[in-house]
Formats: sequence, structure tokens, C-alpha cells
Amino acid sequence: MLPLLPTSRDWPLHDAATSRGAEAAALALHPPHALIERAGLAVARLALAVAPHARTAAVFAGPGNNGGDGLIAARHLAHQGWRVDVMLVGGSPPSGGDAAHARLSAEAALAAGATKLRLHEGLTDAPASADVVIDALFGLGASRAPEGAVAAAIAAIARLRAGGATVLAVDLPSGLHVRTGQPLGDDIVRADHTLALLTIKTGLLTGEGRDACGRIWFDDLAGSSSSSSSSSSSSSSNSSNSSNNNAVGIGIATLIGRERVERWQRAHARSATSHKGRHGDVVVLGGAPTMRGAAWLAASAALAAGAGRVYAALPDDDGQPWPARPELMHWDASRWNTAASTWRDVVAVCGCGGGTAITPPLSTLLHGAARIVLDADALNLVASDEALQHAVRGRSARGQVTVMTPHPLEAARMLGLAAASQVQADRLGAAQALAERFESCVVLKGSGSIVAMRDHLPAINGTGSSALATAGTGDVLAGWLGGLWAQAPAIDPHTLACAAVAWHGAAAEGHAGPLLAADLVRAMAALHATTP
Repeated sequence: MLPLLPTSRDWPLHDAATSRGAEAAALALHPPHALIERAGLAVARLALAVAPHARTAAVFAGPGNNGGDGLIAARHLAHQGWRVDVMLVGGSPPSGGDAAHARLSAEAALAAGATKLRLHEGLTDAPASADVVIDALFGLGASRAPEGAVAAAIAAIARLRAGGATVLAVDLPSGLHVRTGQPLGDDIVRADHTLALLTIKTGLLTGEGRDACGRIWFDDLAGSSSSSSSSSSSSSSNSSNSSNNNAVGIGIATLIGRERVERWQRAHARSATSHKGRHGDVVVLGGAPTMRGAAWLAASAALAAGAGRVYAALPDDDGQPWPARPELMHWDASRWNTAASTWRDVVAVCGCGGGTAITPPLSTLLHGAARIVLDADALNLVASDEALQHAVRGRSARGQVTVMTPHPLEAARMLGLAAASQVQADRLGAAQALAERFESCVVLKGSGSIVAMRDHLPAINGTGSSALATAGTGDVLAGWLGGLWAQAPAIDPHTLACAAVAWHGAAAEGHAGPLLAADLVRAMAALHATTP
């Protein structure tokens, strides 16, 4: 068992279907009911680890295997001397299965004199307080909004948490969609800890997942890892769990972490004879009047990422040096509409604070730039102009590469949707749809940023925090992408985007409050010093 985040390696991520496949494969390797016994023990051990002084628990158990995990955990906690009340919600489990085994084992413990364990049909006898609450209502099978007794149970969990209880969700918080990470309805468990069992679900890590889950833990139930201490370090636990990757398959997406930064640094370490001419040029187009700071942030990030030369192409450029970044050079407006070949050897980062002032050169760039990062206002212009959309789609056939970095509202506009909420409802699907429609690499920003590209498994970023929720951090990401790309012109764009996104998030970790964008650039630059 290990805390999942922060992660130093990639992990396969699953939806309900691939998780069921992994479960079927694991069940075939074990005697009957062995896997659910391991799962329940893992839940109990995590409860003991995160609440070492607790003495009471309330377990809300549904009729499926998720509820079975909770029942087995309750049995173990009662054996440890905790007073455990189990609320059986949603009816009886099907006979003969793992959930029925868990129910029978709890009843057998009662018959054997387990005085600390109490089973209650429904919520009538639910305790008014508890040290720990275990949410074992529904797992993979939930596909619609909770209602009736389940909704009432979620409300009871919320009341206990408000009274000071630590909430531990089994596999995923009840009411959360396993793939999208969005609430299935108005009722959802807000957990302090979530223990993912056997597979890691995409819904834990994007959308509302990370907020609903609290701290995320993982146990692959492989045997050796299940018996390891829950307080073991992530680095050692990552190693102990790696042997089970084949059992769970490759999944539908990949969780990426800080190791992507280290991988990029190892591949692109500078030689003793390095000079700026070997590290490429970036041109940042944006920074219209009143929005110049966005271009400054993007250009500063490109410099800090290591680009050899960075130019700022600004509407109404006065030609004066940038006070805080004299290293930045000017790209005169007369060059904006020059031949497409002008843009062939540079990375163009287009849109950061550009407004409509970047409209004239945008078509030229889309036809001429070999490598382009489209952000912010460039995306809005493309979304509103069919000719520009056609130009973006045509770039791939010409061997030109595009990376787009929309936030959810910009993504909605580009997909022709009415609201950002429609993107958030299925972030993985939206990112993949954008990548297909525009034949580009897409970074859909937000909690659990997604990197999508045709013929690549989508990636969900595991780094970062709410410290990034400040103005200008998206401009920093666009500039950093450009700066890395300038140094590695032949790199696979999906690999590039994963490195940049992981770097961007890693720099924000450990910041308790908002991180200003200019400070983010410095924090990202400081990670250069961590080269292995």
C-alpha cells in the first residue's frame, strides 16, 4: 500500500470496464474470496494508520463487493478493539459471491461473540458520532445519481464528517463517476482519504476527483505490497508494486508525475561546449495593450526553460527593453506578415494576451510555422473562424506540429459546445475529441490536466495543486512548452507536453497559498537544479 501522490513514476489508469477485466484476471489467480479478504484487510489497515487514536467506526456498506470490503474491514477493526457500527444499505448481496461471503463472515464473527461489532439494516440506528467513517456504499457499479437510502447514507456520512470524523472511501467516493471524476448527482461523499484497490481509476485524478478523494492511496492486492506498511515511502512502494503492472493491463490512460521532468532532463542534458545557438529560438506573439504581462510571462518562461533566444512580437511594440527581463529580444511588427518561411525554424507561442490584434499574422503562422503552441486568444480566434480551423487541421498533412493548451471554456468553444461544464462532464473525452478534430496535441488544463494526441494513450497529470489557480499560470505553461520544444525540435509532441505539464505542476507542490505566475517561473527554473 502506498500514497499515490506525489508519484515519481507512471501508473496505468482504468475505467469500470478495464478494472473489471483486471479483477477477473486477479480472481483467477486466487482461491475463492481471497481477493476480497485482502481488500477488506487493506481498508482496515489504512483506517488504523490514518487514525491511530480512533476507537469507533461507522461503516456504510452497500450490497456489492464495495460493501463487502467494508464489512471485512469492520470485522478486522472490531478485532482490534474498535466499536464498529455497520449500516447495511441497499438490500442483501447476491448469494454465493464475494459480497455474500463478507456478510456471512461478519455474521459469523457476531455469533462467535464479537461484542464490538454491530450490524444494522438501514440507517435507523446510525451513530451520532464516530472517529472514522468508511464509505463502502458503491464502487465501480455506480452510473446514476444516488437516491433513496443511498442518498440518505451519503448525507449521514457528511454529518459525521462535519462532527469531526475522518472519512475513508473504498475504491472511490460514492457518487463520483469512475471514469470522468464528475459527481453523478447532487449527493457525493467528500472523503479525507480514498483507497484505490487493484486498479487506479481515472475519476480519482481529474474533474472533481482529487477534491472529493482527499489523499489517494493505492493497494494492488498483489500479496507482498498488501502486507507492506502503509507508512512506507512512495519510492520503495512504487518499486514493490511494479511487478503487478501486467496483471492490471495498460488501462485507458496513464498517470504521469515528476519522473517526466527527470526523464526530459536526462535526455537533454547540456554538453560542456553548449551555446545559445544550439538551443533554438522562440517567438511569443501576444501582449496586446493592457495585456502585455501575459506575453512577458510566456517569454520569461521560455527563457527559463532554456531556449537559446526568445523574441517578443507585440502589437504596438515601443521597442524599449523589458525592465525585468532584458534578455528578451523584440520581433518587429514588420516581420509578422512576412513569408511563411520566416517562421520555419522557430517555435511560435501564439495567443498569450493577444486579443484580436494577432489576427493578421495568425493565418501566416498556421501555414508556415513548423512548430506552434496555440494558447488563449489564439484558440478563441480559431474557434470563431472556420478558415483558421481548416488551417490548423491542415498542418499535420504538411508535417507541421501543433500543441494547443485550452482551459475548459476555450475547449468548449473549439468543440462548438455551449458551456465549459460540457467539457468538464467528460474531460478525457473532450481532450481526445479536440486532438482528433484538429490533428494536434492537446493539453486540457485544470485539475488533473490531460494530454491527448491521436495514436497515443491519454495522460493525466499527477503533479500540481490549487496554488496554480492564479492569473497567468497558463501563459507560463505555454511559454515553457515553447522553451523546451526549441531545444528538442524532433521530440514527440505528446512526450514534450507531458514533460512540460509535469514540470509546471511539480513547481507548485508544497505551496500552501496562491502562487503568482512570475514566482512560478522562478520555481520551475529552480527544478533545473534537480537534474539526476
